[in-house]
Amino acid sequence: MTISIKNLPEWTLCQAALDATDGRQTDMVKTVEAWSSMNSGSANMAGLAAVEAAITEAFAPLGGDLEFIELPDGETVNALGEIVATKNGRCIRISKRPHANRKVLLTGHTDTVFAASHAFQKPKWLDANTLNGPGVADMKGGIVVMLNALKAFEETPLAGSVGWEVLLSPDEETGSLASASVLAERALAADIGLTYEPALADGTLAGARKGSGNYSLIVRGKAAHAGREFHQGRNAVVKMAECAGLLAALTGGRPDLTVNVGVVSGGVATNVVPDLAVCRFNVRLHEAEDAVWFEKQLDKIVAQANADEGYHVTLHGGINRPPKVLSEANLLLMDAIKACGLELGLDINYVATGGCCEGNNLAAAGLPNVDTLGVRGGMIHSADEFVLVDSFSERAKLSALILMAFAAGHFDQAVNAKA
Repeated sequence: MTISIKNLPEWTLCQAALDATDGRQTDMVKTVEAWSSMNSGSANMAGLAAVEAAITEAFAPLGGDLEFIELPDGETVNALGEIVATKNGRCIRISKRPHANRKVLLTGHTDTVFAASHAFQKPKWLDANTLNGPGVADMKGGIVVMLNALKAFEETPLAGSVGWEVLLSPDEETGSLASASVLAERALAADIGLTYEPALADGTLAGARKGSGNYSLIVRGKAAHAGREFHQGRNAVVKMAECAGLLAALTGGRPDLTVNVGVVSGGVATNVVPDLAVCRFNVRLHEAEDAVWFEKQLDKIVAQANADEGYHVTLHGGINRPPKVLSEANLLLMDAIKACGLELGLDINYVATGGCCEGNNLAAAGLPNVDTLGVRGGMIHSADEFVLVDSFSERAKLSALILMAFAAGHFDQAVNAKA
């Protein structure tokens, strides 16, 4: 497929809109610096609200209809092995021309993995083109790209033929558990999806993605004095360790399936047989049917542990994102986006990844999507997170051209394959 700006209707106006994006480069960088300085860890309700206000103010000139979608409380396992409610923020939904013949859903998230208590709170420059900071790539930088792509698109006469919807969730970094139903619902109303997770530093985009699930294994035993009554106790930490070994051994039980035992806790003192231990783990799987196999293995491990007198073992959690399998429509969409990149001098390539994002959710709902259209950057989820700032205007122009080409019918093959 070949996409040429000069083949677009009123192409000179389209070119002018792309050129104007370069002039917004400085403002884009200033915006991401300001947003990065505002903590919006998934559990920081005040911080999420502050970022929400800044983002909605920035999007207001686009003239879309604004809606806030309240999310239900979630659940987590606390240090005492108790299932407790957790607060979620709310989704930001901005839409324009919902009755247009062509519709695109642009998704992202306002939360980061960095809690308000984390030491990583402010951006800093590493060199003239590298900005380090929380969320500069994942994905406040991506939201800046999305915003400026829409600004450019709205400056063209092609905008009138496309209905666009922006959906920003506050819980992506914790698995989109509360926003999953919203993502699925809005995916049904769109023809294609664009998501603004960061690209790799070299510009490579994600293709197929593994599925993911998060679990907590809660082991209860019996406390006892480690000297006087050791044999009357039931050591929950030891039983949890046995279970953790069995969990880890499931890695490779299906092709490309991995189990990561990530966090373990238990015990109060070395002279006390511990009566409680918690093991938190994650699974990544390549095929949707792998989830059935994995859940059966978990049931066996729990049943085996409970067969030992004096222990009570329970499991909390589940598969929260199915694998993103590339449908024919998705492959055609990827080809069209690659063609847009070539027109701008960008060599767009795709690579399969074990990571998950909202692209998994959209694909599960049947919406073809490309989910790494944000900035070029790296080291996300760490205090070394960075963005290459020359990618702001570069990626905003790419998404603007994608929207123009979509409006002009160049993505119709992918849309028709979806149907």
